[in-house]
Amino acid sequence: MYDPKSLKADEFISDEEIRETLAYADAHRDDIELVDKIIEKAKLRKGLSHREASVLLACENEDKIKEMYDLAEQIKKDFYGNRIVIFAPLYLSNYCVNSCVYCPYHCKNKHIARKKLTQEEIKKEVIALQDMGHKRLAIESGEDPVNNPIEYILDSIKTIYSIKHKNGAIRRVNVNIAATTVENYRKLKEAGIGTYILFQETYHKKSYEQLHPAGPKHDYCYHTEAMDRAMEGGIDDVGLGVLFGLEMYRYEFAGLLMHAEHLEAVHGVGPHTISVPRLKRADDIDPDEFDNGISDETFAKICALIRIAVPYTGMIVSTRESQSVREKIIRLGVSQVSGGSRTSVGGYAQDERPHDTEQFDVSDQRTLDDVVKWLMEMGYIPSFCTACYREGRTGDRFMSLCKSGQIQNCCHPNALMTLKEYLMDYASEETKKVGEALIIKELENIPKEKVKQICIDNLKAIETGSRDFRF
Repeated sequence: MYDPKSLKADEFISDEEIRETLAYADAHRDDIELVDKIIEKAKLRKGLSHREASVLLACENEDKIKEMYDLAEQIKKDFYGNRIVIFAPLYLSNYCVNSCVYCPYHCKNKHIARKKLTQEEIKKEVIALQDMGHKRLAIESGEDPVNNPIEYILDSIKTIYSIKHKNGAIRRVNVNIAATTVENYRKLKEAGIGTYILFQETYHKKSYEQLHPAGPKHDYCYHTEAMDRAMEGGIDDVGLGVLFGLEMYRYEFAGLLMHAEHLEAVHGVGPHTISVPRLKRADDIDPDEFDNGISDETFAKICALIRIAVPYTGMIVSTRESQSVREKIIRLGVSQVSGGSRTSVGGYAQDERPHDTEQFDVSDQRTLDDVVKWLMEMGYIPSFCTACYREGRTGDRFMSLCKSGQIQNCCHPNALMTLKEYLMDYASEETKKVGEALIIKELENIPKEKVKQICIDNLKAIETGSRDFRF
């Protein structure tokens, strides 16, 4: 039985409901009158149901797809402007007790080098990330109660926040670790984390259990219900995601939106972010073994429709994707990208990119400076802002700010000020030149004169050595 308000995974992610949704979408994919009606509803910026969005995903009419893409681009501009938030992953440990068949960290992989960072090694990694210019991290770790207990994660977060090097500081730590208990989520909240991120991998229960044959992650319901426990533990911001390429993408798309609807129905606030990783080649893993991969075109359509269906939610694309793919989908609704990423344990402190402990191939291997310059040349503002999290604008408070459109009066100037910090402290001369011109131009897009003047004064103060201004 399908019930978005239920706390049971099998009821808020109902297999029967997804199958009926896909059948409905197939039956109406060429019903242009219905497609138009759904697009008109989407223009109200209130989102779409999983069933409505699934009809748009099934529709193959090229004119209608163009309309969807244009609308996604406009909605992105309305709620997020032209800002793109920058972050980097930090891998703490690749010890893992699970047997996930698509991940090289699986416990049966005997030839991958196992590594766990000491607090001293974490310090070196963080300084290396700060020297690149990063202010926001997402920490990653395999699931291993002996090697990576919650105490290790908490100590690591404390270490990361404590390091001040030159003008560097990590101002927000997001956490991507295995599903855990309400008590442990409370501890993460107390440690001052930003978003708790957990990828579902696949919402198809049978496939999920086959892909996770052994280890605690095998428990589909415990994993799928993790966000409810996180919110019960006081974490306001949670991040969803599926690994496209494991199960049929239309099934995943419907399940992902149903999960967002469930969080909204139960907790009054949907996901803070949705990530869209695709299965990539890695040690001991060949994505060609999975026959559910999706084309770049289908991937772009999924991203556009996530933006239309959940307009207020941040969308993340990592360096798993190439520069050309990222270029296309940023326009369609992506609001966060990683830059200069290394997916190996202890990768940042080394001059050469190590490959022996990588979780997956990094397609976009450019430096952070290259990524910042590239974004600016496309007309985007690379933002290192963490103000909402630090000012307590999280969960429903962030969403109400976003929905009211007031985000332009705080997020836009915050993005410009954090970009200015980056330009002063870390940018190459060429990037600095592009950035200074962009800031002058973008100041004109701050609606309130008073806010604009404060921003101008703060930008001057940053030039003389002051840091960390925020609205």
